Amino acid sequence: MTAPIRTCPTHGPFSADGGDDCPACGERGSELLSSERRHRLSKFMSGALRHFPSDAGIDLDERGWAAYEDLVAAVERKYDWADERHVAEVIATDPKGRFERTSGNDGERNRVRAAYGHSVDVDLEPTAAPVPDELYHGTAPENLEPIREEGLKPMSRQQVHLSESREAARQVGQRHAADPVVLVVDAAAMLADGHRITKRGEETYTTDAVPPAHLERVASA
Repeated sequence: MTAPIRTCPTHGPFSADGGDDCPACGERGSELLSSERRHRLSKFMSGALRHFPSDAGIDLDERGWAAYEDLVAAVERKYDWADERHVAEVIATDPKGRFERTSGNDGERNRVRAAYGHSVDVDLEPTAAPVPDELYHGTAPENLEPIREEGLKPMSRQQVHLSESREAARQVGQRHAADPVVLVVDAAAMLADGHRITKRGEETYTTDAVPPAHLERVASA
């Protein structure tokens, strides 16, 4: 369940995953966004930056960047209770690092983009972050046979999304099945064979596809 965003008068906003008290000083914070409103706002922002920018009234460049002020304007058109502060804190406190935002310093325009998950055509540049030897992918049991034959393909997204941990993959798989399975991906072998894997967000990695030979085994979630 999505945690609310609360704010401390001394240390500012924080994600209330561990309770209502500020993690820096222990002072009880006041609510900035309820759990339900945070979830709705994050989902809309993700969709606008990944799937329907034109419908939201924003333009993406070839790298997926949009003007931050345009995203704020889209949010304010959508929700009469949301403003720039709410947008900023949803971005800053997102636990999965779904969003990237530039500082706007040194004369640079303040921009924002989704870190991964696009269905619209963008070209995200690779990162230099190291890749673990094993990665994971959660899926519904009925998908196992075609995956064994064809590997993992992007489907409706631009790239295949892999998780850093089994638990994270299991949570992704639960979007598609109550009892998902977790595929273990031999990321080290993929890299050795020339496949590119790039870290996006906190614990998500993307690649063009995963051949069946690099799906080492299927583990229970």
